[in-house]
Amino acid sequence: MAVLTLGVPRLVKTSRGTRKLTDNLTAYAFLAGGLICFALFSWYPAIRALILAFQQSNSVDETTWVGLENFRLLFSDPEFGAAWRNTFAFTGIALVIGFAVPFALAVLLNELRHAKAFFRLAVYLPVMIPPVVTALLWKWFYDPGPGLFNEVLRFLHLPTSDWTNSTNTALVSLVLVATWANMGGTVLIYLAALQGIPGELYEAAELDGASIWQRIRHVTIPQTRFVMLMLLLLQIVATMQVFTEPYIMTGGGPEDATITVLYLIYKYAFVYLDYGSACALSAMLLVFLGAFSALYLRLTREAP
Repeated sequence: MAVLTLGVPRLVKTSRGTRKLTDNLTAYAFLAGGLICFALFSWYPAIRALILAFQQSNSVDETTWVGLENFRLLFSDPEFGAAWRNTFAFTGIALVIGFAVPFALAVLLNELRHAKAFFRLAVYLPVMIPPVVTALLWKWFYDPGPGLFNEVLRFLHLPTSDWTNSTNTALVSLVLVATWANMGGTVLIYLAALQGIPGELYEAAELDGASIWQRIRHVTIPQTRFVMLMLLLLQIVATMQVFTEPYIMTGGGPEDATITVLYLIYKYAFVYLDYGSACALSAMLLVFLGAFSALYLRLTREAP
């Protein structure tokens, strides 16, 4: 009996260990599917692209090692400089328009007392429209002939615009499309952050006689600072990879005024069939965005 009694704790301990091991194996089995998908469709293509950046290839199977020749070819291409200039300009304009507008809309929605659900849906609705459909819709809006915007301007007896057909307005026109199509998610994130701010802070500010602009400056912005900084980084990374709007609406024109880095990558790969140069440009964009993100996170972490 004593032997049996002493053996019970060992059996219980062994049973618990076996159950824990089974649970861990089950969890790893569920994770394995996701890891395999990432390995096949994300990690392997990324590693393969980095290798191809140093090879000359007109097909995936036949490659020749050329070292840095693809990078030298890129720097000698006039479209290379235009693509980077347009991408930086697009990002800068998008930050001016697309960073302030969603925050202002979120503040406005947060102050509403009626029909909140309707306006939230209205703001988020463009996000649910496929990007290609959005680009085609706005392409008709911008049509210099029977397009919606020019028809409205004619009705108001105002001068019309060439919109995406002019080198002066094409890039800004694309920024407006991208801002309209993507700001819904940003607005909802800001709105969630605003609703997490304690009401006592606003009450204390009102008792001190703070105006609405002072409350936004001294309460709203400091309380949402972390969310704003993260969304700013995500927006910079996203706008540096703009592709759909120039591809569908302008084809990089007029006169390369809207060609971007991602669109140039597409041209190298699927128009020129130069996969090596396409992968070299992709690697350059990856390194730039990675270095910028690391520097940005370091600076914002150290900021007061």
